[in-house]
Amino acid sequence: MEDTHALAKLVIITGMSGAGKTIAVQSLEDLGFFCVDNLPPVLIPKFAELIEQSKGKIGKVALVIDLRGREFFTALQESLRYIQDNFTISYEILFLDSTDATLVQRYKESRRRHPLAPDSSPLEGIGLERKLLEELKGLATQVIDTSVLKPAQLKEKIIARFTNLETNRISINVVSFGFKYGIPIDADLIFDVRFLPNPHYVEQLRPLTGQDADVYEYVMKWSETQEFLSKLLDMLHFLMPQYKKEGKSQVVLGIGCTGGKHRSVAIAEYLGKVIDNSETEIVRVSHRDADRDRL
Repeated sequence: MEDTHALAKLVIITGMSGAGKTIAVQSLEDLGFFCVDNLPPVLIPKFAELIEQSKGKIGKVALVIDLRGREFFTALQESLRYIQDNFTISYEILFLDSTDATLVQRYKESRRRHPLAPDSSPLEGIGLERKLLEELKGLATQVIDTSVLKPAQLKEKIIARFTNLETNRISINVVSFGFKYGIPIDADLIFDVRFLPNPHYVEQLRPLTGQDADVYEYVMKWSETQEFLSKLLDMLHFLMPQYKKEGKSQVVLGIGCTGGKHRSVAIAEYLGKVIDNSETEIVRVSHRDADRDRL
């Protein structure tokens, strides 16, 4: 019975209004989660009791929680602390975020009013909500930036993350990006590789990306590249077990160069190949800005 309880999983979905919570909960429903929308935080312990009493019949639960004030955040903290102290259920907080500009555009397209500013502009409500959720975002075990994600891409991310929950491996998402397009807001660690020689200034390499062999080899051939990678891998080998010990199941590693096309892409590709050989980590590599100037 204890083993069954240990497998029980509670996912709390929260984040900015318009950032994709509906898609997230639908994705988890497809994975067999029992889902409840808009549950007050004070009822979370009651839900935990139901999970325990079900003796494994309810093993995966997702709760969508919209925080509308400080008292909600306090109630959520107290409820989660109560679960830790009294149940064998594991939980994590999935926080969905997006840039202000993207959220404003989504409100315009849907013609909805922001729930915190029904009589004002969406931007005013977004600012207020972001301030209210700031502390909760810091507690989240996973933050997903949906700014540039289509609904199908967000669904794919969530399904990839919450499939095979029994695995004890930490998931590392390596994201290459261009600083000129902004830093990924869901990144846990950011590394700037703009100090490396830039293939952009080699005419035949300029139209290519770091996924092309010629650019990849150009970036990798420098001694400073090899020294950087050696130090970075040392740091990651130290950090990942520490994150895992603290209950973190996902780490987003951002690798940035000027345009996110050459150096950062090559370094991200290298890290994906090297780290993915590990038995303790699952690695996914994505390139946010590699094709931006082609579109």
